[in-house]
Amino acid sequence: MKLTALEIKQQNFEKSLRGYDKAEVEAFLNLMSNEWEHMVSKNRELQKKVDDLEEKIKHYERVEEALHETLQTAKESAEQKLTAARREAQTKIEKAEMEAETIIRDASQQRQQVRQSIIRLLDRRKEIIAGIRSYLEMARESLEQFSKDDASLFNLPDEEREISKSLEERVEQRQEKTKDTEERGEEAQPLPPGTEDVDDIIDELD
Repeated sequence: MKLTALEIKQQNFEKSLRGYDKAEVEAFLNLMSNEWEHMVSKNRELQKKVDDLEEKIKHYERVEEALHETLQTAKESAEQKLTAARREAQTKIEKAEMEAETIIRDASQQRQQVRQSIIRLLDRRKEIIAGIRSYLEMARESLEQFSKDDASLFNLPDEEREISKSLEERVEQRQEKTKDTEERGEEAQPLPPGTEDVDDIIDELD
């Protein structure tokens, strides 16, 4: 049964012999009415606070749920970004390693080519030095031989001396035949081409 302050204040009781004092009962009812009204007002305030708190709790729950979803989304996004970053970093590392291997291989090949070129140049240098040394040795030997044989440069070799002697004999024989032919009154036979200057050639050889 729900009572109001007005109902408590207006409550009537049956009169009986030796009953309660009417003034005291009315005073008590007034007091009860005021207290009840105060209690109802207080209860309303408390109920309003409870409703407000419940509303706030619901709001906080919604905020908490939203934050939880946001945090979960952020966590998933962070994990995805971290995974993508690790994958990208691994790809870059592998690419850098491949490029480094290529650079090292190319550098090694270039180093080998440079080394071979240097070796060829050194060998060529040795060949040039050996050739120059051989030429200088030959020149030195020729110079020494020339210095030793400078006096014999004006002497004819034995073979040339024999040829010169043979030519002189043939010329003398030819002259004698010509002289005999002239004495007998016969015409002299013409000399072979190129024998007209035999004397001059012999003089130059001498």
